[in-house]
Amino acid sequence: MAEGRARDDGTGEDKPVSLIYYHAEPAANSLKSMICLKEKGLDFESVYVDLHKFEQHSDWFLAINPEGQVPVLVHDGAVITQTTVINEYLEDVFPEVPLRPADAVGKARMRYWNKFVDEHVMNYVSMHGWHRMVGVIARGIESGDFERLVERIPLPDQRKKWQTARSGFSEADLAHAMDKIVYACAKVDKQLETNAWIAGDMVSTADANFYAMCGMMVERMFPELEAAKTWPRLIDWRDRMTARPGVKAALEMPDHTNPALRTFTGHAR
Repeated sequence: MAEGRARDDGTGEDKPVSLIYYHAEPAANSLKSMICLKEKGLDFESVYVDLHKFEQHSDWFLAINPEGQVPVLVHDGAVITQTTVINEYLEDVFPEVPLRPADAVGKARMRYWNKFVDEHVMNYVSMHGWHRMVGVIARGIESGDFERLVERIPLPDQRKKWQTARSGFSEADLAHAMDKIVYACAKVDKQLETNAWIAGDMVSTADANFYAMCGMMVERMFPELEAAKTWPRLIDWRDRMTARPGVKAALEMPDHTNPALRTFTGHAR
């Protein structure tokens, strides 16, 4: 088991910190907290969960996270789920390399942008990813096997999402999702007109969030939007994020995805 930075446990002696990160490919949800772990320079044990083999719904993983979703952070035995919560937790426990402003207004601004991405970006980009990639997986499973796999999914919304991916998302839903994505990209581009980073003058968890959920793949996934021409500040920000050592290290984590399905990186949780 890998050990994080030593910490004082109150006795005056350093105690090794144990961090385990259960994740899928370095993309979307798994990438979001991976960026923060790498940006902070934390040592952790990487445990790959193969979503294409539905390991997130297996007994061994459900014993860790009963909701059957990645990623999961385990710190000294404490299980932390949901990426925004994980990233806030990392700020609380490992503040030495901050990804959260020190002042109250800065914190509020960062949390506003995280809320915006979580509620108004993530699911809409994800819908297009599921439509293009997960639907291929779902339709490739025999009917009886598919129903049995769906029955093992703990969250009702996730069960419904797999069923919808198998039958196909409606054109109306996909168009609505695209409208949301365009709005989000324009909003972030406007924010970057007066700010170096999404939440202000420092890189924060908001940057990791939008980068993982939309920014890193907007040109690749939606070439018709001509992002470089339409939102030049967003693309400049994307390039600066990609060049950061922590982000580069996160992206260099092994990608186990079937190459035939690697046209988009929004993996099924």
